[in-house]
Amino acid sequence: MVFDQVNGLPVHILVLHAAVIFVPLLALGSVVYAVVAPWRAKMGWAVAILAVVAPIAAVVTKVSGTELYNRLLGQGMSGPGKVILDDHMNYGTITMWLSIALGVVSLLLVALTIRAGARLPRIADIGFAVVIIGLAATTGYYIFETGDSGATAVWGTY
Repeated sequence: MVFDQVNGLPVHILVLHAAVIFVPLLALGSVVYAVVAPWRAKMGWAVAILAVVAPIAAVVTKVSGTELYNRLLGQGMSGPGKVILDDHMNYGTITMWLSIALGVVSLLLVALTIRAGARLPRIADIGFAVVIIGLAATTGYYIFETGDSGATAVWGTY
């Protein structure tokens, strides 16, 4: 499959760095965009791009990770390494869905504030800020856990 290997290297290892960079940038950018209304005109384009690129990076990373996991299972992987990778897969799935949700909410906020001249009613601004801060914090936690469990699977002693 296209998401399995490139020149003998797992695609997952090649693409995971995009998710590691773009998902936290989306979290940070969307929080700043939601909280600092005067900066919206200057950074809306960046948040909109990140709101598309970060979830795509997370999806490609998740799909390629599933391909790698299935290949390792086919080669007889078992024991503690499989348990760690099972946790890693679960964290990666949650990270993917959270980054998609954060991307959608961020795009919605950008679209609404472009039409309204970067201002929404105060209650809407507060509502978006609360949702985005919650999603960003949760996404940040899960991307950390995903990376940590993946690093443990590769470099840990078990």
